[in-house]
Amino acid sequence: MLAVATVTLATNSTAGAAPGCRVDYGSSNWGGGGGFTANLRVTNLGDPITNGWTLAFSFPSGQRVSQGWNANWTQASGSANVTATSLDWNRTLATGQATDIGFNGTFTATNTAPSSFTLNGTVCTGQPPGSTTTTTTTTTSTTTTTSNPPNPGNRVDNPYVGATVYVNPDWSARAAAEPGGSRIANQPTGVWMDRIAAINGTTGARGLASHLDEAVRQDAANGASALVFQVVIYNLPGRDCSALASNGELGPTEIDRYRTQYINPIRDILARPAYANLRIVTIIEIDSLPNLITNAGGRPTATPECEVMRSNGNYVTGVAYALGTLGAVPNVYNYVDAGHHGWLGWDDNFLATIQLMCQTARTAPASPSNVQGFIVNTANYSALQEPFFTANTVVGGRVLREVAGGWVDWNRYVDELTFARDWRSRADQECFDSNIGMLIDTSRNGWGGAARPTQASTSTDPVTFMNESRIDRRIHLGNWCNQSGAGLGERPRPAPSAGIDAYVWIKPPGESDGSSTEIPNDEGKGFDRMCDPTYTGNPRNNNNMSGALPNAPLSGHWFPQQFAQLMQNAFPPL
Repeated sequence: MLAVATVTLATNSTAGAAPGCRVDYGSSNWGGGGGFTANLRVTNLGDPITNGWTLAFSFPSGQRVSQGWNANWTQASGSANVTATSLDWNRTLATGQATDIGFNGTFTATNTAPSSFTLNGTVCTGQPPGSTTTTTTTTTSTTTTTSNPPNPGNRVDNPYVGATVYVNPDWSARAAAEPGGSRIANQPTGVWMDRIAAINGTTGARGLASHLDEAVRQDAANGASALVFQVVIYNLPGRDCSALASNGELGPTEIDRYRTQYINPIRDILARPAYANLRIVTIIEIDSLPNLITNAGGRPTATPECEVMRSNGNYVTGVAYALGTLGAVPNVYNYVDAGHHGWLGWDDNFLATIQLMCQTARTAPASPSNVQGFIVNTANYSALQEPFFTANTVVGGRVLREVAGGWVDWNRYVDELTFARDWRSRADQECFDSNIGMLIDTSRNGWGGAARPTQASTSTDPVTFMNESRIDRRIHLGNWCNQSGAGLGERPRPAPSAGIDAYVWIKPPGESDGSSTEIPNDEGKGFDRMCDPTYTGNPRNNNNMSGALPNAPLSGHWFPQQFAQLMQNAFPPL
């Protein structure tokens, strides 16, 4: 049974005293009752605050704050009064600027939202007028949201709709310099912050602020439409514990460096007022949390490095810190990496990974509301759709997914689109908001060219049928490095399908996945045999050949031979 109550609150400020603040308060009860997560957006509507702020309110139903983030939280024993004071990084609030804070709390009988807030002693009236409070109660949960008229910093449901997307001029110039590259040089791609030095810029690559300055320029040139800026957050301690080519600079225990030297400086740049009108999409730590499920816990595919990261908890701690800290910037949209169907599509991987992500999103300072969505197939090659069969197609009297050793091999999926839709549905059931969106990286999953099948095989042998019908021409689904035969996929575009926020090119086409041979470097990047075309494999690709192109440079470096192949095998064709 669903009961809905709506209350409209109207407030009038004292004559001659303009209202100074607005508070948007939202809370969600945890399953089973007794606990809840609250998120508050505090907007300064008065004169600039330069010397810190104090937010105060009272709980009406005996609630208690147990753990908070992005502010110093205080509630005396036995008191209903709560205060939150600014931290050093969010102590200044310009006129119209907002900061996001939050806490986990407990309640006994009811969890009624506070009815009044003050900021530095000023009652937050939420002017301009129109503040409403809506409470929705079901038999299992209560969600209370206090809303006000939107301001430029408020997030939209899908940041890509009605917006252009940032074109990285550095990548664009490299693409345009290649034969035929001008055909795609104007496509938007992700900006990768893959080490601390990348924040301020390295030789031949501009830093984050420089990219954002260029994004502001592009936004102004585009006129009325908004602009999305896509940045990859990718520097966890013990990064990518199952692949040496994408190892990072931080050791497994360097979580404090991750917070203070990596995430905090990125947050400080993203929060600058000059960038407040951009829609900043953050891709959070690819190849991290899923490794704790599939490559640890004593599984046959486990690596010692992943066992360490599972044991010390720094993947969970780091991702939670990134979500909560970056999510406190009002115009940031966090999308968490959700692997791809060829990694997480099996029953023992799918739900366990979603539940781990719920655990992470509930780890301070994060909350599930800090997750705007998920991204699949980042920097991978899995087909967007397989047009000629599904996992449940029957050939020769046998269901394809039940054919041991075949291409599907008990996986429930054969493509990214179906996987993404089901991931979104199950994530909503577990802990995330029902309006979360999905991104699919289509930069290198086109699989066109002469080798692309044009019809289903006529074979009645299931293995032969799959191998002759599939458009994904990799030797094995576990192959991930500089794959031979790959092509550009669908061009970036918003809202291509229900529940999908956008097709995106987060991995810039032409940038290597890893070197074919060992190359000494100061970027923390190792040599992974999966990038060696002569490598005969490991348990994670069922001991198959790697399928990698030869003569590849370090990951992230320009690889012109791969770029030429991607254009040649593009689907849709260029």
